[in-house]
Amino acid sequence: MKSLLALAFVLLTAAPAFAQTSDEASAVEDIVVTARRIEAPLWEVRRGDAVLILVGSIDGLPRDMEWRTDALVSAVDRADRVLFPPQAQGSLADVGRLIWRMRTLTRLPDNRTSADYLSPELEARLEQATGDGPSRKSMMLLSADLMERGGYARRARPVSDLVRRAARTNRTPAEPVSVFRGDELVDRVLTTPPERYLDCIAAAVAAAEIGEAEGAKRAEAWRTRRIPAVLASPLEKATNACSYWAVMEQGEALRSLWNTAANEALSRDGVTFAIVPLVVLAESDGVLDRLERDGLEPVGPDWRAPAP
Repeated sequence: MKSLLALAFVLLTAAPAFAQTSDEASAVEDIVVTARRIEAPLWEVRRGDAVLILVGSIDGLPRDMEWRTDALVSAVDRADRVLFPPQAQGSLADVGRLIWRMRTLTRLPDNRTSADYLSPELEARLEQATGDGPSRKSMMLLSADLMERGGYARRARPVSDLVRRAARTNRTPAEPVSVFRGDELVDRVLTTPPERYLDCIAAAVAAAEIGEAEGAKRAEAWRTRRIPAVLASPLEKATNACSYWAVMEQGEALRSLWNTAANEALSRDGVTFAIVPLVVLAESDGVLDRLERDGLEPVGPDWRAPAP
């Protein structure tokens, strides 16, 4: 799953500053104008001659969804550098361990069922949503099935994959904000107890109860840059609650990674294009709030819900 990410260190270094020529300034503005045509949540942040373009991504978008991917590819083509979410570096031995322990990944331990972990009320809602009895599936697989019922597209087209492909084609310098060892990921996935998934299952059940139409509604809110509507979506809440970072209680570490990466990018002249989980950008005290507190102005759609 794309959400199975872990922590490491930021691989960015500051570049020496120099004054922009008029041609360079014009090129920067051209990139920014092109990026603004992307049908996706996007913010532009400036500090001196450094420009950081933040694209808020979500998982589970339908592969056949139509949006301005051409503008995305064009902007990446002319950017100075691209930042991706954290990335694992695994080995054949790591894959072998997963295959060897496949039952741990697919089934609950000791012949238990979901009823042994969930409250009676949540178990009843689960069985109503699935039309089945207590589940023997692992919590990870069960949450994935529930989110698919809530409109999450398993055959998704991640925004980061589009950008990574464009950067590779055009040889734009690109790197993840961190790299981590595959064996650490495997250890955590194999040893995390089912109880750690309870919040995830509750959110996934809520998404499944609404049905597949929620997926299209969430995707359209994302495409039209209605950030509060995306974050309020039961499917988006489930996606975030069931991410590696939430289950492993590493959400603060992920936010810290992106805060550091944003600081590094804004210390380098030119245009940095970053693909960041939308929730990390737009949540309360997220990256956008922090940039604003630092006296910078993220230019883009409103990310805060209207005051009641």
